[in-house]
Amino acid sequence: MTVDTTVTVRVPAKVNLQLAVGPRREDGFHALVNVFHAVSLFDEVTVKAASPRRPRALTALTATGQSESHLARVPLDERNLAARAAILLAEETGAGHPVDLHLDKRIPVAGGMAGGSADAAAALVACDLLWGCGLSRESLLGLAARLGSDVAFGLVGGTAVGTGRGELLEPMTSPGRYRWVFALSPRGLSTADVFGEYDRLRPDAPEPRLDSGLEKALAEGDAVALGASLSNDLQPAALSLLPELGRTLDAGRSAGALGAQVSGSGPTCAFLVGGGGEDPAVVGEREAAVVAALRATGLCEQVIGADGDVPGATVV
Repeated sequence: MTVDTTVTVRVPAKVNLQLAVGPRREDGFHALVNVFHAVSLFDEVTVKAASPRRPRALTALTATGQSESHLARVPLDERNLAARAAILLAEETGAGHPVDLHLDKRIPVAGGMAGGSADAAAALVACDLLWGCGLSRESLLGLAARLGSDVAFGLVGGTAVGTGRGELLEPMTSPGRYRWVFALSPRGLSTADVFGEYDRLRPDAPEPRLDSGLEKALAEGDAVALGASLSNDLQPAALSLLPELGRTLDAGRSAGALGAQVSGSGPTCAFLVGGGGEDPAVVGEREAAVVAALRATGLCEQVIGADGDVPGATVV
């Protein structure tokens, strides 16, 4: 069946409020307790019906929205998670037909904010609608888990805790709205390299556990307590590979950020600057001070603000 239409899906970046990493498992993955928080930095994935003469497994893929140096890190072939998502959905349902797939990327590339995983989630939703597959949410989540540890969260959004290797999700009570500042590095970090360095630094890593203090701060909408509870077991590994991130974190903390840490495997640094019941004017002043301090370091390619949490993949 040929469908002459286009579907665009917007999907958010994530920041990890807690990333507790256990020892390496026999399957090569690590046991995780990963508190995901979706923020208002979005990629948009557009799928458009293509010529039926094209082999189904070959998905034409293009990308825009960032600098050439960042886009150079985005594979435009079947290594790309979004392309793999489209191919997997076609294989599983038999309903797929060739598509052109375009990524408008605003989430930092190789920045520890799950941009590639978010794109895969968006591609699943977009192709499911374009092809009329009609898969249930549970079926889409199952396919997402097969694609990667962070993909399922792109479908869910909000705030959720991931266990297993991060793909088993449970929503968390989080009534607060929070303001964030993100410092984007001109350099990228490989997730595999960061986990390898983590294994070197922490050969005796304990089993991961959810931080009850973080859980309480989220449930109460307490921005100050949330900032004090942020944690990332991968941060020492990221700092070992890219020491300048320590200076970025120190600059934001000194300027008044309520909490600061590397996001995921890095190198993007996340700064909580307010939320909950705080006076918006106070939050705005704090944000301005943090942004100015980060820009003054000369270490950041870009400094941007965002809100959280926000919904997951949404058709636009």
